[in-house]
Amino acid sequence: MKTARLPLIRPSSFSSVHNPFSHGSPHQIFPQNEDHNSIHCNATTLSSVLQRYINSDNPFYGQKIHAHILKSGFIPNTNISIKLLILNLKCGCLKYARQVFDELPRRTLSAYNYMVAGYLNQGFVAESINLVHRLILDGERPDGYTYSMILKASNCGGSVRLPPNLAGVVHAQIVKSYVEPDDVLSTALVDAYVKSRRIGLARRVFDMMIEKNVICSTSMISGYMNQGSLENAEEIFKKTVEKDIVVFNAMIEGYSKSLETALKALDVYVEMQRLGFRPNLSTFASVVGACSVMAGFEIGQQVQAQLLKSNFINDIKMGSAIIDMYSKCGRIEDARRVFDHMPEKNVFSWTSMIDGYGKIGMPNEALELFHIMQQCCVEPNHVTFLGALSACAHAGLVAKGREIFESMERDYSLKPRMEHYACIVDLLGRAGNLLLAWEFVAGMPEKPNSDVWAALLSSCNLHGNVEMASIAAKELFKLNAEGRPGAYVALSNTLAAAGKWDSVSELREIMKSRGILKGTGSSWIGTESCSARPKRLAKEVNQHFK
Repeated sequence: MKTARLPLIRPSSFSSVHNPFSHGSPHQIFPQNEDHNSIHCNATTLSSVLQRYINSDNPFYGQKIHAHILKSGFIPNTNISIKLLILNLKCGCLKYARQVFDELPRRTLSAYNYMVAGYLNQGFVAESINLVHRLILDGERPDGYTYSMILKASNCGGSVRLPPNLAGVVHAQIVKSYVEPDDVLSTALVDAYVKSRRIGLARRVFDMMIEKNVICSTSMISGYMNQGSLENAEEIFKKTVEKDIVVFNAMIEGYSKSLETALKALDVYVEMQRLGFRPNLSTFASVVGACSVMAGFEIGQQVQAQLLKSNFINDIKMGSAIIDMYSKCGRIEDARRVFDHMPEKNVFSWTSMIDGYGKIGMPNEALELFHIMQQCCVEPNHVTFLGALSACAHAGLVAKGREIFESMERDYSLKPRMEHYACIVDLLGRAGNLLLAWEFVAGMPEKPNSDVWAALLSSCNLHGNVEMASIAAKELFKLNAEGRPGAYVALSNTLAAAGKWDSVSELREIMKSRGILKGTGSSWIGTESCSARPKRLAKEVNQHFK
């Protein structure tokens, strides 16, 4: 079995790197009147010069040597050809690299590995997979690096159809081929398993690693966080000896997605800075997200103060996240101030502000901003339209809402989604136009989902239409009988308001038999745990950037 691997390119000390012929003129490297195949010393010199350009920050100058080789008729040996291949790949010239590859008298496993990696680095997944097939047909046996590239290809995805369990197939081949997984291959396996949501298999590979690197730990933490396995993520985080900013970001991002764990995200954020790690853009995005979830504007203000002292304050995504955070905290004036001072805005910035106005109960301001956005030639997306339609529903602007809905496909070629149909049903229903709402549902081009029927049921409950409410509830229960406890309550209230107590009792028996309980209401109050602690964290956050 061949054990060829990608050769390790070590930096060498040299001077005059920008001169392509620092070891002599082109004619000194390629004498005019001698047999090129017999000039061992010049071949050695050429190999050394190429290696220097491969190791340099400016490999493009080395392509002049390649051009001279082609002009001079010099026949490079395999070693020089491989270096020309590497040089062109480092310059991003896949065409010339492939030409060198195809002209090799014998394509080695190392050459295949370099070309496969080159294609993948530029996003050409299909070409890289085809090369792997050709490698096998040429009688070469993939090594650990080859397998790691195949796993990388499975994560790139794209339009190439790959086996759904490619990670498992590759893993099986690794075992059959007696390839000893190194850190690179093990990390690629773990990452592939995590991204295919097979966290148990990823953990097996992870536990078998003698030295667990921080990249692998970060992948495992992200996988566990996405599955809600916080204890397992915390275990791996604690056992990670050499932590970096990325592993801290994985913990902060995982915690920031839930109200129950948002405060933990802020704890990790503070601890990270105590240990000397400076937040980056990903850190700030996750922390702002945590503030949005818990409506903690005091901490959000401190984070914004940190951003003002960093290079990230003018980032469009960051500005949009801060607008969203202030809006969810009820600080709409602060959100608008951030919006107005953004040097550059995109559709997400406009959408965050429009949605913020809608959620705070200011539909007129939301629609005014939506109109200004269109005048500024910024094309709305599906979320923007949802915010505008919701604003129309709250303001009772039926005609305006229908006009905006119709403009989606007419003016922007955006096909309405189910949530947009549900919004129109809510708009018509709130205004008391239940018959129009019913006709709208009946005329939908697609089968209504549970959101559409829930919107109609809510409107029927609002206006006491028992007959239509019963039909809407029946259709809703067909689609999602157990996932909509609020629908049972809405129907029960409609029946009770109409004095149909027998039907109410019957419905409650059905709820009891199906184990469906009315949700218990709750709210945040200023206790020590959810008021004093955020204030303490806000002070600690502020201290790190003073």
